[in-house]
Amino acid sequence: MELKLDTEKFDELQEIFIREIAEQVRFKLAQNGITGDQLRDLTGEITFSMASSLDDIAGIEVDGVEVSPYLTFRTTEEELTHCGENSYGHELVADINKKLFSK
Repeated sequence: MELKLDTEKFDELQEIFIREIAEQVRFKLAQNGITGDQLRDLTGEITFSMASSLDDIAGIEVDGVEVSPYLTFRTTEEELTHCGENSYGHELVADINKKLFSK
């Protein structure tokens, strides 16, 4: 596979990906009886936590083994798109959560 630097495409795909995570978190919480402000707040907090782990800012380490994720997206069967640095999906969570709950 070829690694392709394309920040515009990466931005688009990262936002879609984080929105999907937020929607799945919201669905599962709602399915388990969480509603209202608590649903909104927990969705945002859990999504932020997950995005932070993906963005490699959560400091993942177990038994001396550090884990440093580097997010890419498969854009063709032969190509992975990246942004040239760590992802930053955690920065998108507040706006995505606001949009998700303004529907």
